[in-house]
Amino acid sequence: MSKVYFSTWNGELINNIGKPQEEWEESAYNLPASYDSHRESKAFIGWDGVSLFDEDVDVIRLAMEYAAQYQVYSEACGRCAPGRWGGQILYDQLDKIARGEGAISDLDHLKEIGKSMQITSKCEIGKTVPNPILDLMTHFEDVFMECINEQKKSKHYDESVAYIAKITAPCTDACPAHVDIPGYIEGVRDLRFDDSLEATRQTMPLAHVCGRVCPHPCEDACRRTNLDEPISIMSLKRIGADWETDHGYDFFHPMEKKPSNGKKVAVVGAGPAGLTTAYYLAADGVEVDVYEALPVLGGEVTVGVPEYRMPWEKYLQDIECVRDMGVNFILNHAVTADELREFETTYDATMIASGTRISKAVRCDNEREEVKGYWGAIDFLDWVNLYEKFDIKTPKSVQEQQMLSTDYVDLTGKTVVCVGGGFTSMDVVRCSIRAGAKKVVMIYRRDEKTIIRNTTYEEYHEAVEEGVEFIFHSAVARMNDEDDVLKSLDFNMFELVPDPNGGRAQLVKIDDGDFSMDVDYLIPAVSQSADLKFLPQEWELDMTSWATIKTNGKDYMTSRKGIFASGDCEYGPMTIVNAVGQAKRAASVMSRYIETGEITLTDDEIMEDHLVKLKVYNKKEKVTGWLPGLPREHSLVLDADFRKSNNAEVNLGFTQDEAISEADRCMRCYYIAMVQA
Repeated sequence: MSKVYFSTWNGELINNIGKPQEEWEESAYNLPASYDSHRESKAFIGWDGVSLFDEDVDVIRLAMEYAAQYQVYSEACGRCAPGRWGGQILYDQLDKIARGEGAISDLDHLKEIGKSMQITSKCEIGKTVPNPILDLMTHFEDVFMECINEQKKSKHYDESVAYIAKITAPCTDACPAHVDIPGYIEGVRDLRFDDSLEATRQTMPLAHVCGRVCPHPCEDACRRTNLDEPISIMSLKRIGADWETDHGYDFFHPMEKKPSNGKKVAVVGAGPAGLTTAYYLAADGVEVDVYEALPVLGGEVTVGVPEYRMPWEKYLQDIECVRDMGVNFILNHAVTADELREFETTYDATMIASGTRISKAVRCDNEREEVKGYWGAIDFLDWVNLYEKFDIKTPKSVQEQQMLSTDYVDLTGKTVVCVGGGFTSMDVVRCSIRAGAKKVVMIYRRDEKTIIRNTTYEEYHEAVEEGVEFIFHSAVARMNDEDDVLKSLDFNMFELVPDPNGGRAQLVKIDDGDFSMDVDYLIPAVSQSADLKFLPQEWELDMTSWATIKTNGKDYMTSRKGIFASGDCEYGPMTIVNAVGQAKRAASVMSRYIETGEITLTDDEIMEDHLVKLKVYNKKEKVTGWLPGLPREHSLVLDADFRKSNNAEVNLGFTQDEAISEADRCMRCYYIAMVQA
């Protein structure tokens, strides 16, 4: 809710002109009335209208400056006449009026050009730029006419005024890493795979990874959904990365590495958050040392995400891309509290990106770690993947505890039950199938729709195809063992009971729904916690209720100056793209902090936060003007009967023709937003 002087945002007309400020009506939208902690916004103008927070705004210059932004951002396309020339005409005519040289015919020309762009422009940036300009001309016609009739400049034409603009798109806004999605799709469509990859790496260095194992929230915010089906955004992301790797090219970095600035940063953890932090800091000329406790780089994506989803050779290219920026990696090095104390004097800042590698308990009766057959998901996936990817044998201690007769994870003839409902649990059950288990069951308290939302439609259905059984609205009640060897599990069943007050439906135990099952392994994958014992106790870092490191979620500095945190250890178990998005922002903040000693956000980052709150995607919008019914391309996947006995990559990706066809479906939904501060 924002108090506004005047607003047309999303069709909500609010006109408080002439009213005292205490009587101003509020907007229903999260408009950026306060730009940052130091500045109030005077106006906000964008694709869906205009909002004024101050009576003194020069509406003519506001419209002119907004039209000027189009000249900056429209150059990426220029494929249609309205977009190529219309925006320039808007600016020229508005500038003419604002400098006191306009005529009434100029107003008519502006309206004609604006409406023509709305109807005939090929992409959204051309269609939407006229929207707020036409609103201002309609509702403030007297102001425009005064400048024209009196041939005078608009009231702030010659003054220095701060106008801050940001280009976005519904998909980009929904992406935690704010990747320029229309940009990399356009590169695929034009067969400029180098441009596509560079567009991705502007904010996402792990192009192979997030082209394969991303939950793609961007697709939920694709405007094409309002017409037929969303663009296959994730699958198009891997095209540029695969092209670079398969052709053996040098890495296509989107920026040139800056000269060394003499600053040094330590990063604890070489997972997605640590790699991302290191990449962008190194690009800024910072010397970066990354410390990793494991014998391999890549964190949980390496030892947790199976080969059939994320081939190691592809992920290795993402890691080598980071190394190519000049990052130094130290493996087999678990950082201690004493070393962290030393880091404060030997480094200019430290990033904690150590992840969450402790499996949480199911919380059933008789749950004990010493019971053979009780196997935490993280440890289970470690030994599966270390063997499959690096031929690292399972140690004797694990073999004995988990009753393995081999030096790798062989579950032939075994019954495995996994408790969970996210990506980790999906990896557990699908790896169990490949390890030879005769029966694999996932226990989940919620329903099928929720598990798909937690993971992806593809991940769930591929697991079903491979033979995984899902028992929904269920929970493990008790572990039953004989001499500390797991023998069976007791289960409770639940039903969803609607809340009579309209709230969330509640799970209620079914009295006669209990059942038992003979099992060999129970693998809890309900969540993970962070092992933060290496943090010096005297630092007394603020922690969250989830026992993770607390930051304010915007700049990622902890309660101790110079110590930052991002990824799972900051928020709890999250998706890879979330970790990357946090780390990219944190690296940007750290780069300025080690130079100035101050914590600041750029205007681009401030605008990014405003747009996330405002919400760029409108799922109720009726999309018109595009040919509907263009089917979404689906890449080839290995047959279930073949793939469940090996670790070959399941999703083979698009062919070139399929990729171009899918890229052609993109409506290039760029929007421009601008604040007068």
